[in-house]
Amino acid sequence: MESGNSHLGIGIALGVAIGAALGVAMDNLAVGMGAGIAIGIALGLAMDESRKRKDKSDGDADGDGDGDN
Repeated sequence: MESGNSHLGIGIALGVAIGAALGVAMDNLAVGMGAGIAIGIALGLAMDESRKRKDKSDGDADGDGDGDN
C-alpha cells in the first residue's frame, strides 16, 4: 500500500470516538473502546477497498471492466 493513502487511521479515530461514547453510556469504557477500535478498523478497510474499486473503474471509460474503452 502506498504511503499516505490509507483511510485506516481515520477509521480507527472515528471508531475510538464512537466506542468511547458507547463505553461511557454503558459504564464500561474498556469494552466500548475495544468495540470502537474493531469497528474503526472495519470502517477504514472498507473505505480503502471502496476507493480502490472506484479508482479502478474510473480508468475504464466504457464501463465494461476490460479497459479497452
